[in-house]
Amino acid sequence: MKNAEIKSLSVDELQEKLAAEQETLQKLAFGHAISPIENPMKIRVSRKTIARLKTQLRAVELTNQKTTK
Repeated sequence: MKNAEIKSLSVDELQEKLAAEQETLQKLAFGHAISPIENPMKIRVSRKTIARLKTQLRAVELTNQKTTK
């Protein structure tokens, strides 16, 4: 997922994507622990996507706090 795509999502969509991506990461990690997966770079990509989603959620949260004060 690109940053531009992430920035265009609403808070609910960000939370849904985050939950789905965390589940995917967990499945990849478990699968890789049992037997090596074909492309271990998928784990890194998934971790970075989670970080991007969390960063955008936090940015939205901070902008909402500033506007309410």
